[in-house]
Amino acid sequence: MSRLKHGVSLAALVLPFSLLASPAPASYGIFVGNELTEDGSTLLGGSGDEVSGHWVEIVPREQHAPDATIKVGVTEDAAIPGELTEIPQVEETAKFIGSFYSEYEGFPPPLTNGGLNEHHVAGRDIWSPSRDELVEMTETPQTGPQYSDLARIAMERATTAREAVEIVGELIDEHGYSTYGGNSHFFADAEEGWVMKQMAGGQGLWVAERVASDEVRLSYPGYILEIPDDYQDDPDYMGSDNLIDFAVEQGWYDPETDGPFNVNQVYGNQQGRDEPLFRVGDRTIADFEDKLKEMAPISVEDMRALVRDPIISGDSTGYGQVAHLRADVPRELGVLWVANTSSVTAPFVPYYIGTENVPAEFGWHRYLHKDADEVFLTEDFQIQEATEFATRTFKRLLYYTCDRPEQFLDEVQTTLAAFENDAQDRMTDVEDIARLLLDAGEDRLVAEHLTSFSHTRAYAALELGNDLLRSIEARTRYQHGLRRPEGDNWGELDYTMIQCYTPDGPSLFN
Repeated sequence: MSRLKHGVSLAALVLPFSLLASPAPASYGIFVGNELTEDGSTLLGGSGDEVSGHWVEIVPREQHAPDATIKVGVTEDAAIPGELTEIPQVEETAKFIGSFYSEYEGFPPPLTNGGLNEHHVAGRDIWSPSRDELVEMTETPQTGPQYSDLARIAMERATTAREAVEIVGELIDEHGYSTYGGNSHFFADAEEGWVMKQMAGGQGLWVAERVASDEVRLSYPGYILEIPDDYQDDPDYMGSDNLIDFAVEQGWYDPETDGPFNVNQVYGNQQGRDEPLFRVGDRTIADFEDKLKEMAPISVEDMRALVRDPIISGDSTGYGQVAHLRADVPRELGVLWVANTSSVTAPFVPYYIGTENVPAEFGWHRYLHKDADEVFLTEDFQIQEATEFATRTFKRLLYYTCDRPEQFLDEVQTTLAAFENDAQDRMTDVEDIARLLLDAGEDRLVAEHLTSFSHTRAYAALELGNDLLRSIEARTRYQHGLRRPEGDNWGELDYTMIQCYTPDGPSLFN
């Protein structure tokens, strides 16, 4: 059966390859530059849409042998078939926090869309469809790193957002690129953001644009519009050598008559900022971005609310993330707020880079994990699987809440926001203590201190989730009764999924 990833139906990618062009819920990124935020930080929030198990993981810094390699690419089971290859690994990879998931057809798990690394570089993977002709000309078997490989490698190696783009671009130039039909990434640090598009077609086409500190950007999908002819010499742009020449060769762009090179018009879905947002009539990405600018200065609390907005967060949303990127902060105090599943009804937990691990309840479990129904559990994972799984708890809360959002959604979201704000209020003292310990050279105590805080907040989040779940379940049962399924169909792959959005409910657009 076909799978869904980033709003692209893989049923539409089998031969003859073509893209699903209509608007659909999908992964997204929201960037707010540091001149528009309340505390002078950069904010990058968002999520990914995947039909699979999700969990939080802290990947440690690692040393690798000089001849070490990593396996990249897609298999013959991908919608656009490929083969796995090996590319060189670097001698040291950075620590990072990310959300991982288990399934996208032909893309070997575990998969990731990015996260936050110890150098305070944040990354997001975001769908960005290429024009049909590029998808159709992608030769098989394709080789080279795919979207998750690129996101992970950027988190493991980049010390700035600009360097993340350079690393990904060099990987594509040298090793090629395996695609499901076009994609993008958003990288950010405390100073700036970069949106980067990778095109289908097997031609090594990629382009990146700097998003400045006085800008906002909604990637939904990732878009880049007009770029200068000398893009490789412009500090605000990067791209493959053939970016414009290939379009000229194909007859898709005439520099004499077509004006400035518009990446989305030439290589993408032609819409850019005019892309309609899902389920909000004719309102567009531009409307959303304009509204964000009107909100400035934007706080971390505001960003959590934006990522939680029911227009873009629902059952298909695998997790929620908000990277709080601050200048002149010790490495250990970089923080990524993570909701274990769809943040529309799940709380964000703050994980510091100095944190050693996540609680077992928030880590890998069998729920929705690829092929979990085909094998018995190993003894190694016995105790972790015995724990409550946070994703499942908050999924249950989502299903009850979204069944009657007009009654429950505002209550749930108000309670979650209050819980998160309480955590944020405590973080000043947490960070003051961490700085004192760092000044004293007590690195071991710093790790224990930050791990204790993040674990305490995670367990408190799980307790809150269960309290809300019990309350709403009881009211649903006794006020309305429990609806019984009338058929035998568990779900669909066409995004007729469960959402909490209502025209009069809590939303940026209401």
